[in-house]
Amino acid sequence: MLRPLLTAIALSLTLASCAGEAVWAPDEAVERVRYRDPGPAKLTLFTMINNDTGNGGHSSLMINGSQRVIFDPAGSLSHPEIPERNDVIFGVNPMIEDLYTRYHARETWHVIIQEIEVSPEVAELALRKAMAAGPIAPAYCANSTSSILQDLPGFQSIPVTFSPVKLSQEFRKIAGVSEQVLHEYDSDDKETALRAWNPAEYKASQGR
Repeated sequence: MLRPLLTAIALSLTLASCAGEAVWAPDEAVERVRYRDPGPAKLTLFTMINNDTGNGGHSSLMINGSQRVIFDPAGSLSHPEIPERNDVIFGVNPMIEDLYTRYHARETWHVIIQEIEVSPEVAELALRKAMAAGPIAPAYCANSTSSILQDLPGFQSIPVTFSPVKLSQEFRKIAGVSEQVLHEYDSDDKETALRAWNPAEYKASQGR
């Protein structure tokens, strides 16, 4: 009787360790900022790389489906004007996309930006999976992102991995992926970009 009890406790603790802090923006806030890029349905993988070591520090996935969001597992970008639900950032218009990349790119880190056009159906599937995935525990960013990708048609070759670098390398092998690298050389304090951001401009872009 004791062994099953211990097993259940161990499983409970394991599952708890894989969960991050729950955040749930209200419906009104999410709907107010809803945005879809006018271009094709698309997936964009962001990978943050240390300039000194080449090690990966973070993975995230921008999805342009019926709306554009960023699945930012265990991410640190947070602002009262940017609604989030369990690691999904909403209202990702060009201004928020620019803020997100500049928030991560600085004198010690650069960002690999890899994107690929997909069918609207694949984008919607990715969107549903991202919304159901969080909250994600620290260090599980590449694991959760690769898990979502592996479940999508055309991306089954991507292995589930804890390595942002490995995920980026495997994503690069998918036919049709384009890539760019963002370097910036401002302060190592990534909050600098957030402090310099003008929420009033964002509100205006959303018609508020």
